[in-house]
Amino acid sequence: MSKQMRVVEYNGSGGPEVVSLSERPVPQPGPGEVLIKVAAAGLNRADVAQRRGVYPPPPGESDVPGLEVSGTVVERGPGVQIGQGYDDGAHVCALLASGGYAEYVVAPAAQTVPVPAGVSLVDAAGLPEVAATVWSNLVMEAGIVPGERLLVHGGSGGIGSAAIQIMTAYGVDVAVTGSTPQKLEYARELGADVVINYHDEDFVARVREATREAEAPGADVILDVVGAKYLERNVDALSTGGRLVVIGFSGGARAELDLAKLAAKRGKVIATTLRARPAEEKARIMQEVREHVWPMITHKHLAVTTDRVFGLSEAREAHEYFDTGEHHGKVLLVVD
Repeated sequence: MSKQMRVVEYNGSGGPEVVSLSERPVPQPGPGEVLIKVAAAGLNRADVAQRRGVYPPPPGESDVPGLEVSGTVVERGPGVQIGQGYDDGAHVCALLASGGYAEYVVAPAAQTVPVPAGVSLVDAAGLPEVAATVWSNLVMEAGIVPGERLLVHGGSGGIGSAAIQIMTAYGVDVAVTGSTPQKLEYARELGADVVINYHDEDFVARVREATREAEAPGADVILDVVGAKYLERNVDALSTGGRLVVIGFSGGARAELDLAKLAAKRGKVIATTLRARPAEEKARIMQEVREHVWPMITHKHLAVTTDRVFGLSEAREAHEYFDTGEHHGKVLLVVD
Protein backbone atom coordinates (compact mmCIF):
# COMPACT_ATOMS: atom_id res chain seq x y z
CA MET A 1 0.00 0.00 0.00
CA SER A 2 1.41 3.40 -0.98
CA LYS A 3 2.18 6.00 1.65
CA GLN A 4 -0.58 8.57 2.14
CA MET A 5 -0.34 12.32 2.61
CA ARG A 6 -2.72 15.12 3.48
CA VAL A 7 -3.76 17.47 0.70
CA VAL A 8 -6.16 20.39 0.31
CA GLU A 9 -8.96 19.92 -2.22
CA TYR A 10 -11.76 22.03 -3.66
CA ASN A 11 -15.12 20.28 -3.46
CA GLY A 12 -16.72 22.07 -6.37
CA SER A 13 -16.43 25.77 -7.19
CA GLY A 14 -17.25 28.72 -4.99
CA GLY A 15 -16.11 30.44 -1.83
CA PRO A 16 -13.85 29.22 0.98
CA GLU A 17 -16.57 26.75 2.00
CA VAL A 18 -15.44 24.39 -0.81
CA VAL A 19 -11.94 24.09 0.70
CA SER A 20 -11.37 20.81 2.55
CA LEU A 21 -8.63 18.44 3.72
CA SER A 22 -8.25 14.96 2.26
CA GLU A 23 -5.68 12.18 1.76
CA ARG A 24 -3.97 10.97 -1.40
CA PRO A 25 -0.96 8.79 -2.20
CA VAL A 26 2.45 10.45 -2.01
CA PRO A 27 3.50 11.13 -5.64
CA GLN A 28 6.65 9.67 -7.15
CA PRO A 29 9.15 11.83 -9.04
CA GLY A 30 9.49 11.18 -12.76
CA PRO A 31 12.41 11.95 -15.05
CA GLY A 32 13.91 15.34 -14.26
CA GLU A 33 11.78 15.77 -11.13
CA VAL A 34 12.39 15.89 -7.39
CA LEU A 35 10.08 14.94 -4.53
CA ILE A 36 9.83 17.73 -1.95
CA LYS A 37 8.65 17.31 1.63
CA VAL A 38 6.71 20.54 1.88
CA ALA A 39 7.42 23.00 4.69
CA ALA A 40 5.02 25.67 3.44
CA ALA A 41 3.02 26.70 0.38
CA GLY A 42 2.12 30.18 -0.84
CA LEU A 43 -1.48 31.26 -1.37
CA ASN A 44 -2.00 33.19 -4.62
CA ARG A 45 -4.79 34.84 -6.61
CA ALA A 46 -4.55 31.96 -9.06
CA ASP A 47 -5.53 29.54 -6.27
CA VAL A 48 -8.61 31.65 -5.58
CA ALA A 49 -9.47 31.77 -9.28
CA GLN A 50 -9.19 27.98 -9.44
CA ARG A 51 -11.42 27.70 -6.38
CA ARG A 52 -14.01 29.86 -8.11
CA GLY A 53 -13.92 27.63 -11.18
CA VAL A 54 -12.41 30.12 -13.64
CA TYR A 55 -8.74 29.06 -13.73
CA PRO A 56 -8.36 25.28 -14.01
CA PRO A 57 -4.97 23.54 -13.85
CA PRO A 58 -3.23 22.93 -17.18
CA PRO A 59 -4.11 19.59 -18.82
CA GLY A 60 -2.44 16.66 -17.10
CA GLU A 61 -1.64 18.54 -13.90
CA SER A 62 -2.99 17.76 -10.43
CA ASP A 63 -6.23 19.41 -9.33
CA VAL A 64 -4.65 20.06 -5.91
CA PRO A 65 -4.07 23.85 -5.69
CA GLY A 66 -0.76 25.49 -4.89
CA LEU A 67 1.72 27.09 -7.30
CA GLU A 68 4.75 27.50 -5.03
CA VAL A 69 6.32 25.68 -2.10
CA SER A 70 9.38 25.48 0.05
CA GLY A 71 10.71 22.33 1.65
CA THR A 72 13.39 19.65 1.61
CA VAL A 73 14.35 17.29 -1.18
CA VAL A 74 13.65 13.67 -0.19
CA GLU A 75 13.90 11.83 -3.52
CA ARG A 76 15.18 12.36 -7.05
CA GLY A 77 13.75 11.07 -10.30
CA PRO A 78 15.81 9.65 -13.18
CA GLY A 79 18.29 12.13 -14.59
CA VAL A 80 18.57 14.28 -11.44
CA GLN A 81 22.05 13.87 -10.04
CA ILE A 82 23.51 14.34 -6.58
CA GLY A 83 25.71 17.42 -6.47
CA GLN A 84 23.39 19.56 -8.59
CA GLY A 85 21.71 21.13 -5.56
CA TYR A 86 19.13 18.39 -5.14
CA ASP A 87 20.83 16.22 -2.52
CA ASP A 88 18.66 14.65 0.17
CA GLY A 89 17.72 17.28 2.73
CA ALA A 90 18.54 20.26 0.50
CA HIS A 91 16.41 23.30 1.32
CA VAL A 92 14.66 24.45 -1.84
CA CYS A 93 11.69 26.39 -3.14
CA ALA A 94 9.87 25.59 -6.36
CA LEU A 95 7.52 27.03 -8.95
CA LEU A 96 4.68 24.61 -9.73
CA ALA A 97 1.75 24.20 -12.08
CA SER A 98 -0.31 22.76 -9.18
CA GLY A 99 -0.12 20.44 -6.18
CA GLY A 100 1.54 22.63 -3.56
CA TYR A 101 -1.18 22.43 -0.89
CA ALA A 102 0.10 19.05 0.31
CA GLU A 103 2.62 17.35 2.56
CA TYR A 104 4.66 16.23 -0.47
CA VAL A 105 4.86 17.45 -4.07
CA VAL A 106 6.89 16.60 -7.15
CA ALA A 107 8.50 19.51 -8.97
CA PRO A 108 10.61 19.82 -12.10
CA ALA A 109 14.19 20.09 -10.92
CA ALA A 110 14.76 22.95 -13.37
CA GLN A 111 12.02 24.97 -11.63
CA THR A 112 13.50 24.25 -8.19
CA VAL A 113 16.10 26.59 -6.71
CA PRO A 114 17.92 26.84 -3.37
CA VAL A 115 16.35 28.89 -0.62
CA PRO A 116 18.09 32.30 -0.65
CA ALA A 117 20.64 32.87 2.08
CA GLY A 118 19.13 34.50 5.14
CA VAL A 119 15.54 33.44 4.39
CA SER A 120 13.74 30.93 6.61
CA LEU A 121 12.47 27.72 5.03
CA VAL A 122 8.85 28.73 5.70
CA ASP A 123 9.16 32.29 4.39
CA ALA A 124 10.80 31.00 1.21
CA ALA A 125 7.46 29.50 0.16
CA GLY A 126 6.22 32.99 -0.69
CA LEU A 127 9.03 33.80 -3.13
CA PRO A 128 8.85 31.69 -6.34
CA GLU A 129 5.49 32.81 -7.75
CA VAL A 130 5.86 36.52 -7.03
CA ALA A 131 9.51 36.72 -8.06
CA ALA A 132 8.87 34.81 -11.28
CA THR A 133 5.76 36.87 -12.05
CA VAL A 134 7.47 40.21 -11.51
CA TRP A 135 10.72 39.40 -13.30
CA SER A 136 9.18 37.56 -16.26
CA ASN A 137 6.50 40.17 -16.92
CA LEU A 138 8.35 43.40 -16.27
CA VAL A 139 11.86 42.56 -17.43
CA MET A 140 11.53 39.63 -19.83
CA GLU A 141 8.20 40.63 -21.43
CA ALA A 142 7.89 44.41 -21.06
CA GLY A 143 11.62 45.08 -21.24
CA ILE A 144 11.65 47.62 -18.43
CA VAL A 145 15.06 49.20 -17.83
CA PRO A 146 16.58 51.26 -15.00
CA GLY A 147 15.39 54.86 -15.06
CA GLU A 148 11.92 54.07 -16.38
CA ARG A 149 8.66 54.64 -14.51
CA LEU A 150 6.38 51.81 -13.34
CA LEU A 151 2.78 51.91 -12.09
CA VAL A 152 1.64 48.89 -10.05
CA HIS A 153 -2.04 48.37 -9.27
CA GLY A 154 -2.50 46.76 -5.87
CA GLY A 155 0.83 47.64 -4.34
CA SER A 156 0.35 45.97 -0.95
CA GLY A 157 -0.39 42.39 -2.03
CA GLY A 158 2.13 39.64 -2.67
CA ILE A 159 2.82 40.61 -6.29
CA GLY A 160 2.75 44.33 -5.55
CA SER A 161 5.08 44.04 -2.55
CA ALA A 162 7.61 42.12 -4.62
CA ALA A 163 7.27 44.43 -7.63
CA ILE A 164 7.98 47.54 -5.56
CA GLN A 165 11.13 46.10 -4.02
CA ILE A 166 12.52 44.29 -7.06
CA MET A 167 11.99 47.20 -9.39
CA THR A 168 13.30 49.77 -6.92
CA ALA A 169 16.46 47.69 -6.50
CA TYR A 170 16.61 47.45 -10.30
CA GLY A 171 16.64 51.25 -10.59
CA VAL A 172 13.02 51.88 -11.60
CA ASP A 173 10.78 54.61 -10.14
CA VAL A 174 7.60 52.99 -8.78
CA ALA A 175 4.08 54.36 -8.28
CA VAL A 176 1.32 52.21 -6.79
CA THR A 177 -2.43 52.27 -6.25
CA GLY A 178 -4.11 51.01 -3.10
CA SER A 179 -7.37 51.18 -1.18
CA THR A 180 -6.43 52.40 2.31
CA PRO A 181 -3.93 54.77 3.93
CA GLN A 182 -2.42 51.80 5.78
CA LYS A 183 -1.79 49.88 2.56
CA LEU A 184 -0.32 52.92 0.89
CA GLU A 185 1.99 53.61 3.82
CA TYR A 186 3.13 49.98 3.66
CA ALA A 187 3.90 50.41 -0.05
CA ARG A 188 5.79 53.62 0.65
CA GLU A 189 7.89 51.85 3.29
CA LEU A 190 8.79 49.20 0.70
CA GLY A 191 10.10 51.91 -1.63
CA ALA A 192 7.20 53.27 -3.71
CA ASP A 193 7.84 56.87 -4.80
CA VAL A 194 4.19 57.74 -5.47
CA VAL A 195 1.18 56.22 -3.66
CA ILE A 196 -2.39 56.73 -4.92
CA ASN A 197 -5.62 55.97 -3.08
CA TYR A 198 -7.87 54.83 -5.92
CA HIS A 199 -11.00 55.60 -3.89
CA ASP A 200 -10.15 59.29 -3.64
CA GLU A 201 -7.78 60.05 -6.51
CA ASP A 202 -7.62 59.64 -10.28
CA PHE A 203 -4.53 57.54 -10.86
CA VAL A 204 -4.17 58.84 -14.43
CA ALA A 205 -3.94 62.45 -13.25
CA ARG A 206 -1.58 61.57 -10.38
CA VAL A 207 0.78 59.62 -12.62
CA ARG A 208 0.88 62.38 -15.23
CA GLU A 209 1.42 65.00 -12.53
CA ALA A 210 4.26 62.99 -10.98
CA THR A 211 5.94 62.65 -14.39
CA ARG A 212 5.13 66.10 -15.80
CA GLU A 213 8.79 67.01 -16.23
CA ALA A 214 9.57 63.89 -18.26
CA GLU A 215 9.98 64.10 -22.00
CA ALA A 216 6.99 61.75 -22.34
CA PRO A 217 4.79 62.07 -19.22
CA GLY A 218 3.06 58.94 -17.97
CA ALA A 219 4.05 55.45 -16.89
CA ASP A 220 6.52 53.61 -19.11
CA VAL A 221 5.15 50.30 -17.84
CA ILE A 222 1.93 49.42 -15.96
CA LEU A 223 1.49 46.11 -14.11
CA ASP A 224 -2.25 45.48 -13.85
CA VAL A 225 -4.24 42.84 -11.97
CA VAL A 226 -7.62 44.52 -12.56
CA GLY A 227 -8.19 44.04 -16.29
CA ALA A 228 -11.24 45.36 -18.13
CA LYS A 229 -12.28 47.95 -15.56
CA TYR A 230 -8.97 49.79 -15.87
CA LEU A 231 -8.15 49.23 -19.55
CA GLU A 232 -9.16 52.66 -20.90
CA ARG A 233 -7.57 54.60 -18.04
CA ASN A 234 -4.43 52.46 -18.17
CA VAL A 235 -3.94 53.45 -21.80
CA ASP A 236 -4.49 57.08 -20.78
CA ALA A 237 -1.79 56.72 -18.11
CA LEU A 238 0.83 55.27 -20.46
CA SER A 239 3.71 57.37 -21.73
CA THR A 240 4.64 57.41 -25.39
CA GLY A 241 6.09 53.97 -26.07
CA GLY A 242 4.54 52.64 -22.87
CA ARG A 243 3.70 49.00 -22.17
CA LEU A 244 0.63 47.75 -20.31
CA VAL A 245 1.07 44.28 -18.80
CA VAL A 246 -2.20 42.64 -17.73
CA ILE A 247 -1.82 39.63 -15.39
CA GLY A 248 -5.23 39.57 -13.65
CA PHE A 249 -8.89 40.14 -14.29
CA SER A 250 -10.49 41.02 -10.95
CA GLY A 251 -12.27 43.87 -12.77
CA GLY A 252 -13.43 41.75 -15.70
CA ALA A 253 -11.91 40.28 -18.85
CA ARG A 254 -13.78 42.12 -21.63
CA ALA A 255 -13.50 45.81 -22.54
CA GLU A 256 -13.26 48.07 -25.58
CA LEU A 257 -9.80 49.23 -26.59
CA ASP A 258 -9.28 52.52 -28.39
CA LEU A 259 -6.69 51.38 -30.91
CA ALA A 260 -6.20 54.88 -32.30
CA LYS A 261 -5.24 56.18 -28.85
CA LEU A 262 -2.90 53.23 -28.30
CA ALA A 263 -1.33 53.71 -31.74
CA ALA A 264 -0.84 57.43 -31.14
CA LYS A 265 1.22 56.54 -28.08
CA ARG A 266 3.00 53.71 -29.92
CA GLY A 267 1.93 51.63 -26.94
CA LYS A 268 1.71 47.91 -26.34
CA VAL A 269 -0.76 45.76 -24.41
CA ILE A 270 0.70 42.49 -23.13
CA ALA A 271 -1.49 39.88 -21.44
CA THR A 272 0.19 36.86 -19.86
CA THR A 273 -0.21 33.96 -17.49
CA LEU A 274 2.64 32.12 -15.78
CA ARG A 275 0.99 28.82 -14.88
CA ALA A 276 0.44 27.42 -18.38
CA ARG A 277 3.83 28.36 -19.85
CA PRO A 278 5.97 25.48 -21.19
CA ALA A 279 8.29 23.82 -18.69
CA GLU A 280 11.42 25.01 -20.49
CA GLU A 281 10.20 28.61 -20.33
CA LYS A 282 9.45 28.34 -16.61
CA ALA A 283 12.90 26.85 -16.10
CA ARG A 284 14.49 29.83 -17.85
CA ILE A 285 12.45 32.25 -15.73
CA MET A 286 13.49 30.55 -12.48
CA GLN A 287 17.14 30.60 -13.49
CA GLU A 288 16.90 34.33 -14.19
CA VAL A 289 15.17 34.80 -10.83
CA ARG A 290 17.99 32.92 -9.13
CA GLU A 291 20.60 34.97 -10.98
CA HIS A 292 19.05 38.43 -10.61
CA VAL A 293 16.50 38.44 -7.77
CA TRP A 294 18.13 36.18 -5.19
CA PRO A 295 21.15 38.54 -4.86
CA MET A 296 18.72 41.36 -4.08
CA ILE A 297 17.58 39.33 -1.07
CA THR A 298 21.12 38.47 -0.03
CA HIS A 299 22.12 42.14 -0.15
CA LYS A 300 18.99 43.24 1.76
CA HIS A 301 17.43 45.13 -1.16
CA LEU A 302 14.41 42.80 -1.06
CA ALA A 303 12.69 41.68 2.14
CA VAL A 304 10.44 38.66 2.45
CA THR A 305 6.92 39.98 3.09
CA THR A 306 5.03 37.24 4.92
CA ASP A 307 1.79 38.70 6.27
CA ARG A 308 0.23 35.70 8.00
CA VAL A 309 0.75 31.95 8.35
CA PHE A 310 -1.94 29.26 8.62
CA GLY A 311 -1.65 25.51 9.09
CA LEU A 312 -2.48 23.20 6.20
CA SER A 313 -5.56 22.11 8.14
CA GLU A 314 -6.58 25.81 8.28
CA ALA A 315 -6.63 26.26 4.52
CA ARG A 316 -10.29 27.31 4.56
CA GLU A 317 -9.56 30.03 7.11
CA ALA A 318 -6.57 31.13 5.04
CA HIS A 319 -8.80 31.56 1.98
CA GLU A 320 -11.36 33.47 4.05
CA TYR A 321 -8.63 35.85 5.18
CA PHE A 322 -7.18 36.21 1.68
CA ASP A 323 -10.62 37.04 0.30
CA THR A 324 -10.95 40.00 2.67
CA GLY A 325 -8.10 41.74 0.84
CA GLU A 326 -6.66 42.87 4.17
CA HIS A 327 -3.30 41.14 3.79
CA HIS A 328 -0.05 43.05 3.28
CA GLY A 329 2.34 40.68 1.52
CA LYS A 330 2.12 36.89 1.36
CA VAL A 331 -0.26 34.46 3.04
CA LEU A 332 1.31 31.02 3.64
CA LEU A 333 0.11 27.53 4.52
CA VAL A 334 2.50 25.63 6.81
CA VAL A 335 2.42 21.86 6.94
CA ASP A 336 1.38 21.55 10.58
